[in-house]
Amino acid sequence: MTQYETVIGLEVHVELKTRSKIFCHSTTAFGGDPNTHVCLVCLGLPGALPVINKSVVEYAIRAALALNFQIAGFNKFDRKNYFYPDMSKNCQITQNDLPLAEHGYLNIELNGDTKKIGITRLHMEEDTGKLVHQGSITTTPFSLVDYNRAGVPLIEIVSEPDLRSPEEAYEYLNKLKAVILYTGVSDCKMEEGSLRCDANVSVRPAGSTEFGTKTEIKNMNSFKALQKALAYEVERQIEVLEEGGRIVQETRTWDEEKGITLAMRSKEHAHDYRYMPEPDLAPLVIDREWVEEIKRSLPELPDDRKERYVRDYGLPAYDAMVLTNTKELADYFEACVADYSNPKAVSNWIMGDLSRLLKANGTETTNCPIRPEQLTAMLRLLEKGTISGKIAKVVFEEMFASGKDAEVIVKEKGLVQISDEGAITSIVEEVIAKNPKSVEDFRAGKSRALGFLVGQVMKATKGKANPELVNKLLKERL
Repeated sequence: MTQYETVIGLEVHVELKTRSKIFCHSTTAFGGDPNTHVCLVCLGLPGALPVINKSVVEYAIRAALALNFQIAGFNKFDRKNYFYPDMSKNCQITQNDLPLAEHGYLNIELNGDTKKIGITRLHMEEDTGKLVHQGSITTTPFSLVDYNRAGVPLIEIVSEPDLRSPEEAYEYLNKLKAVILYTGVSDCKMEEGSLRCDANVSVRPAGSTEFGTKTEIKNMNSFKALQKALAYEVERQIEVLEEGGRIVQETRTWDEEKGITLAMRSKEHAHDYRYMPEPDLAPLVIDREWVEEIKRSLPELPDDRKERYVRDYGLPAYDAMVLTNTKELADYFEACVADYSNPKAVSNWIMGDLSRLLKANGTETTNCPIRPEQLTAMLRLLEKGTISGKIAKVVFEEMFASGKDAEVIVKEKGLVQISDEGAITSIVEEVIAKNPKSVEDFRAGKSRALGFLVGQVMKATKGKANPELVNKLLKERL
């Protein structure tokens, strides 16, 4: 593996969440009975003429600015000609030689290092219909076609071949998704097809400047699947070269069940699509003042927010990165710190217990049953010593399950922390009397014995004893 270098470029398609399609008034709503969200235009029937949706252009500019692109003052649409059932008019309206935006970039972080990934272009196009296969795409006896998705507005974001490992590709996709979500132009739901990714991958001898023959991997349903598919494809290509074979330029699909990529068809070249200017759409001249207005409306983006969290809240860079990974999580954190003056304590609970419960229950941050003010109220109980850290975790689980306030749960379940020295002293003395071996071990220098004795006291008090007081009293008596 060290004798070869991996070269990866990604093509990401993002559906824009406008209410109507890019060239007609048909709805972009997800779902619906097959072939019901369609009209003469998005079906490509003879005589139907496309009209550009201004909101699509605005959303595309918004995404491009967030990704550090230069916006072209003059751009046009083209016809990409190909014969395939998912486009009933046998061509797709896209942008070829004069795209909306070029020369963008994105910074990714991996293993503590920051790397700048170039992005070649961002252009607008219409989505295709959806083929519904009967099982695997490679074995299906027939496929059905649903044109509801045809004409839904897309932006295609094409990276430079700057990615050198499947791990870098995974981080790039995560960062790209985060930025797009911050702009609000798409919901990026892979399960609904509003974010899709194709990968071009090749290998070359280490130190070489010539690109190897690339294959394209399509039909990825998750970032993890893409990472696994890339890892397999890299190994496959190296094995072919080591055995004296040659790589064929082709499109491959990922078989999740078998954990392998499979050949689908030979990969077309650009000239195979016979691009031509779209005769039914005038070129777009983008007003610079409009671009500046859109730029001023952009929210604080992940990198800027991360820097502010480190600078203003004193958070470690890792905490700041995790918290700003989604806008919803960052907004939740800020709502908490506006009400509670210990940002690190808030960060610990959000990154730990809250994130764990959200993931385990498949719950989005926006639907979190624990409101920010409820979390901060619990932290105050913890700070005052009303509950211990261990009890707090029990209370937090109950808060997530029931939506009740921490104070209510503490009263209902009798979880108030025992901080009365006299009450704890009697239990400490009882535990010491029952465990002479552990007492002897502690006095012999085995510090682990103290932890055992503390655990016995906590067990006797059902976790309610103040841990600091328990430690203090045990040490005094030992």
